[in-house]
Amino acid sequence: MGATFLYNFIRFLLLAFEFMVIGRVLLSYVEQDPRRRSTVGQLLVAITEPVLAPIRNVLPKGGMFDFSPLVVILLLGAIIQALPR
Repeated sequence: MGATFLYNFIRFLLLAFEFMVIGRVLLSYVEQDPRRRSTVGQLLVAITEPVLAPIRNVLPKGGMFDFSPLVVILLLGAIIQALPR
């Protein structure tokens, strides 16, 4: 019973982080000036940047496209699927 709660809690945290990454990507299309971000945008950047930055440094440059959110979302999905139910 305790292990099930722990797995569900970890799954919840990973899903929440995945939604934060998606929210950051969507806000990047709406907010044109990165220096004038909303407080929600600043919060999403502060939470997701420590995970996205190392992946961004490893990936080859894709022109003006940033593929690090896609990689993070795919990795999180794989981790969530690997967790026991």
